[in-house]
Amino acid sequence: MGKFVVKYTPSGQPRFTLKAGNGQVIATSQVYKTLATCKAGINSIISNAPAAEIEDQTVENFEAKKNPKFEIYTDKAGEIRFRLKAKNGQIIASSEGYKSMKSCLNGIESVKKNAPDAEIELPDMSSAAANLEKPAVKKRVNKLKNYEVAK
Repeated sequence: MGKFVVKYTPSGQPRFTLKAGNGQVIATSQVYKTLATCKAGINSIISNAPAAEIEDQTVENFEAKKNPKFEIYTDKAGEIRFRLKAKNGQIIASSEGYKSMKSCLNGIESVKKNAPDAEIELPDMSSAAANLEKPAVKKRVNKLKNYEVAK
């Protein structure tokens, strides 16, 4: 069974990875402003991934699919990647670069298989609080009124 692992970036913002049962990262999120929006991103993957079709943008005259969908594309380094788009068209997860189409398709199948029943591992709030002591974060936090670390 897979799991979503939520961690805080050095700037104090949450993001998550989806890991397969073997611990390998199969998808990564964007950076979110709050833990609540990060959790909403996880819920979006859980609800969108199983029904998402695959749109292979690596071929000429590819057939455009409706959202939600997995878009397969070739990055600037020539590696094959996928991104999962929600019903509203927002990118909710991206993959690492793959050397082959078969590996990329296996990654997509792993997201579809692991996301629906994946457990969610939330960060230790002490690590979030420790991030608040970093100068770049302190500067941003000082601009906010009534700042509290979400639990």
